[in-house]
Amino acid sequence: AVAQYNLGNHYYEGEGVTQDYTQAVAWYRKAAEQGYAEAQYTLGWRYYWGVGVTQDYTQVAAWWRKAAEQDHAEAQFHLGLCYVNGLGVTEDDTQAVAWFRKAAEQGDANAQNMLGYCYYSGSGVTEDETQAVAWYRKAAEQGHAVAQCRLGWCYEKGEGVNKNQSEALYWYRKAVAQGDSLAKYDVQRLERQGIR
Repeated sequence: AVAQYNLGNHYYEGEGVTQDYTQAVAWYRKAAEQGYAEAQYTLGWRYYWGVGVTQDYTQVAAWWRKAAEQDHAEAQFHLGLCYVNGLGVTEDDTQAVAWFRKAAEQGDANAQNMLGYCYYSGSGVTEDETQAVAWYRKAAEQGHAVAQCRLGWCYEKGEGVNKNQSEALYWYRKAVAQGDSLAKYDVQRLERQGIR
C-alpha cells in the first residue's frame, strides 16, 4: 500500500514518469482500498479538487471518514469542516465538533482553533468562553495565527479569561509576526491607547 501510494505521488508530481493525474488516482485508490489512511486522505483531496477524477464531495467525505476513523488528524479536521459546511454530508455542527475534538486532542492546531471557535460561538456545543480560550491557547502556542488573534481578542474583551490589554497585545503581535493583517490593526489600536 505504501509503495502504491508513493507511485501515485510520482504520477501526480511527474517525478520519474510522465505526469498523469488519472494514473495517480488509480494508485492512490489501490492503496486506499487496502486501508492506508494517508492514501485515503489524499484521494479525498483529489475528489475535492476534481484532479484525475470528477469532483464529488460525497466521495471526499467518504474517503476522509475512512482516514479519520484510523485517527488521521488532518482527515478528522477536514471531515469536521465537511459537517460545518454540509459538504458531501448533511450539515451537522455536533458531528463537526466531535471530529474537531478528535483531531484537537491529537494536537492538530487547526482543529484546536476550530474547536475553540465552536465553544466561543456555541456551534455544536454549549457556549463556553473558558473552553474557547483553552483551545485557542493550545493552537496559539503552536503558532496558529488566527488562534493567536482570537486569544488576543478574548484577553482584550475579558471573555473566558481575566481582561488583560497587555496580554491581548502580546497575542496580537504574535499573529502579526506571522503575517496576520487583521491583527496589525488591533496592535495599532492598542498601542494608540498606550498599552505596552
